[in-house]
Amino acid sequence: MAASTTLISSTPSRAFSSKSTPLVASSSISKPISQTLTFPKSLNGLRLPRVAHSVSLSRGAHSRRSFLVKASADELPLVGNVAPDFEAEAVFDQEFIKVKLSEYIGKKYVILFFYPLDFTFVCPTEITAFSDRHAEFEQLNTEILGVSVDSVFSHLAWVQTDRKSGGLGDLNYPLISDVTKSISKSYGVLIPDQGIALRGLFIIDKEGVIQHSTINNLAIGRSVDETKRTLQALQYVQDNPDEVCPAGWKPGEKSMKPDPKLSKEYFSAI
Repeated sequence: MAASTTLISSTPSRAFSSKSTPLVASSSISKPISQTLTFPKSLNGLRLPRVAHSVSLSRGAHSRRSFLVKASADELPLVGNVAPDFEAEAVFDQEFIKVKLSEYIGKKYVILFFYPLDFTFVCPTEITAFSDRHAEFEQLNTEILGVSVDSVFSHLAWVQTDRKSGGLGDLNYPLISDVTKSISKSYGVLIPDQGIALRGLFIIDKEGVIQHSTINNLAIGRSVDETKRTLQALQYVQDNPDEVCPAGWKPGEKSMKPDPKLSKEYFSAI
């Protein structure tokens, strides 16, 4: 099986901390969750976190202009904040391992995505799509991590189920167990009255900062193509901090200077 040679291993001690205590402990475990999803008619009543953003633009002919947002450190985690660390059990290569998010800081970008439940319908299409294209993200120095509120035993059973029967088959990245729901809650994707997570996806840079997030309702699957394109745009502007990427930008296409005069070079060329 293809896997990340630098951080992921079927032998837990090679890649992850051996500690088993999650970053956020839960005082109680919720009642068992039905394997039948009830799709909410709306998100009324679901309070989504808000972040106060401030943009600092430097002036001067020789200074760099930055459009990167740094959110307030005391706000809930969204774009611009440091991603909440966690340590949890996961299934990888049909074995139980430990995954700690902070192990990736300074080494890799991370695609962290949440899905509602194992053995459901839209979920396997997303999970297998990311697995089938794992090598493309590996070339971008990026690891993928999937998370749901199911146990590692449920994850293992799903991985051991053939795709033609609604299973996952072998995956090229870990599936993390969030049975305490602490990870989902810390990322603001938990649906409290159902005890499951919305389809949240976060791109975390090598410094551990969330640079992108999307949250879909339960019935809407996500695009691997758009996730990869957004990751490539992020990496480009981090490598070229005096440039920004216009709508739909892809590698090799023209970028833009965030300046009233210099931006005309882009607009005059389109």
